[in-house]
Amino acid sequence: MALLVSTTFEIPGRQVAESIGTVFGVVVRSQGLGGNLLASLRSLGGGEIHEYTRLLEDTRRQAIDRMLENARQAGADAVVGMRFDSSEIGQTMTEVVAYGTAVKLRGQG
Repeated sequence: MALLVSTTFEIPGRQVAESIGTVFGVVVRSQGLGGNLLASLRSLGGGEIHEYTRLLEDTRRQAIDRMLENARQAGADAVVGMRFDSSEIGQTMTEVVAYGTAVKLRGQG
């Protein structure tokens, strides 16, 4: 069964029966030398840097997947209040965290 994820603290039509606790998924990524070089050259012209956009989109998806796996292992039906956080580690790495509250639901699904 797929877990529900909401950035709000409610799931329409469902009621939170139990709060299990905070769950998160952490991913640390580096673009790599070739990608950084290409992105640096592209930044000279301005506009979107597609290499970094793809990297961050993939990293966010992976962080969500890890968060959901942690929620499944905790016995959750959903994650509410889901958020992202990110930071730089050194000059070449980015950390992305997806986090929220794992809950059990009551009501029809």
